[in-house]
Amino acid sequence: MSLTRFSLASYAVIALGVLLGIFGIVRGGSILIACGCAALALFQKNERAIGRFLPLALAIALFALAIALPRGR
Repeated sequence: MSLTRFSLASYAVIALGVLLGIFGIVRGGSILIACGCAALALFQKNERAIGRFLPLALAIALFALAIALPRGR
């Protein structure tokens, strides 16, 4: 597996989202994780349709869930 600059940037966004979630910023962390996973899923060249669109569907569902989360105040 060759890591391009784009995939490294996507993994960095996912890692930043995980760190935000650890430190209590769950909504922002979930949105970053969803965006990073969606970017990785969109630009998979060697995958079949199910291996490409199922992760994209999960990322979209995570994004929708993050938007629907209530404010924790």
